Order: sequence, then C-alpha cells, then structure tokens
Amino acid sequence: MAKKQQFGLSAVEVEPLHEKVYAEIVRALVSGRFEPGQKLTSRKLAQELGTSDMPVRAALMRLQAQQALRPLPNGSLEVPQITASEFAQLMDARTVVEGAATERAASIINGNNLRTIRKLSEELTNAARAGDIDLYLAANYDFKFTIYRHCGNAPLLFLIETLWMQIGPFLRRYSGSFDGALSGILEIDYHEDALEALEKGDGPKARGAIVRDISEGAAYLLKHAEFAAG
Repeated sequence: MAKKQQFGLSAVEVEPLHEKVYAEIVRALVSGRFEPGQKLTSRKLAQELGTSDMPVRAALMRLQAQQALRPLPNGSLEVPQITASEFAQLMDARTVVEGAATERAASIINGNNLRTIRKLSEELTNAARAGDIDLYLAANYDFKFTIYRHCGNAPLLFLIETLWMQIGPFLRRYSGSFDGALSGILEIDYHEDALEALEKGDGPKARGAIVRDISEGAAYLLKHAEFAAG
C-alpha cells in the first residue's frame, strides 16, 4: 500500500546534474558557441558551469562516443574540424531527417505553438539584420528545434540533434561572409517560408522550405568557407 502523503503534494522530479551538464554542452555545440578546432577540458568547462569536474567528464565522454568531440593526445578534447566531403554528407543527411520532422510536425503544431515559432522567426530575422552571429545561430537553433520537437518521433529528433552536434560549430563560418553583412544570409534563409507553410498546415511545403534552407546554406559554405584538408 502506498504511503499516504501528509500534505497531498506531488513528488518533484529532479534532473540529475550530469544530464543538465550534458544538455548545456550539447546546446553550446548545436548553437555554434564552440568553434571547429577549439580545445575543451573538463576543468575549464566545470569552472564556467559552476560544477564539479565529474559530471563534465561524464558528458564529454558521452559526446566523444557520439563523435561530437575528438580526443587529443594530452587528454583534452577538440571540436572536430571537418573536410568539405564530410560537411556535404552531414548537410545532405540533415535534409532527409529535418525535412521529415518538419512535415510530421506540420500536422501536430497548434495555435499556441505557432505563436512561439512566429516569435522565434522574427528573432532569427532580426539577429541576421543586426549582424550578430551569436544571436543568429542561437535563434536558428531555437526556431528549427521548436518545430522538430513536435514531430512526434523521439528517435528522429535524436538523429537530428546528433547531426547538429557535428555541424553546429562549423555554421559559425557564416560570420564575416556576405561582404561583412550577415543580413545577406537572409537571401538563402527560408525560415519565413517554412513558417508560412506551417501556419497553413502544409506539410510538404514546409518540408520543402526547410530542405531548401539547408541545401542553399550548404552550397554557399561549400563555395566560400575553408575546410580541413581531406
């Protein structure tokens, strides 16, 4: 027999610290807060996160297993640099899984969710016009993942996040492009088209907008960015 609670309160679930640390580092990767080639140590990350070394080490080992980080001989880890071929393959994979997630989400997203996505779309546009690469990458992540989280398929969302952990840092290469004006990225950014399709409940059109957004961004970076030697 379950023990009767004195005050009728529900138990509060507390997320383990190592999961919170892992989630924070993942968010930093996918939103481009780390750069390709950047060295990471558990000690420095623990200092910034305000936690002990142990949960950070656990998170870094997990990310190494997911190929989001690479080990170095001195025991630290590196945000991987990628070749043009690796980049092209990762972006191609993104079109498949993110397109599918967007089309699925179009039939699930309701009015309240759309208001949130509309607000994030505005933040994404404003960040590009302001020329703030940090805000742009964070807004780009928030906009897209708010859509993907409504796809109703946890394994699909996991695949998307895994790809973003590898590609997110490299998207920082948009900074300084477009003749120094980040607002030029809006010419190959189709988030407003995706929003319009979602508001109409048009899954195939929303999918097409996301796929085009990824594909044209990939083509631009393949033409203008510097990659690791293959």
